[in-house]
Amino acid sequence: MTDSPEEYDALYRKGIQYFNDCEFFEAHEVWEELWTEYRGPARRFYQGLIQAAVALHHFGNGNIRGARKVYDSSLGYLDDYRPRYLGLDLDAFLMQYEACFADVLASTEEFPEIDVVPDRIPEIHLEGAGDSSMQGPSADEHSAS
Repeated sequence: MTDSPEEYDALYRKGIQYFNDCEFFEAHEVWEELWTEYRGPARRFYQGLIQAAVALHHFGNGNIRGARKVYDSSLGYLDDYRPRYLGLDLDAFLMQYEACFADVLASTEEFPEIDVVPDRIPEIHLEGAGDSSMQGPSADEHSAS
């Protein structure tokens, strides 16, 4: 597989679209479909993305304990793929992801009430994909051209 955006699995790209639209449950579902059938070196990477989406879904729904738990486990899957994998600058993504969870990570309360700061929500942008190829509902059309 090359690092050309057109070469990435369609489900990978579709999950990224959902993720960047803050539709984390849908991103999780799409990536889980990919992960279920996939057998190869990216399997744990996909699992890490699934868990990142689940962590953000929990965070957005106020399930802070669940968000923290899945956040921690997602790092275990993604760390091995640093600094870059399948067009994703993981170092940059994980820095944004950590910033998003900063208040959660700092909390010592058993049941904290913490709201997601919208400006801190990480986005996934694939290297070489251009500014518009991973945004909006027609990303598949843009990246196929």
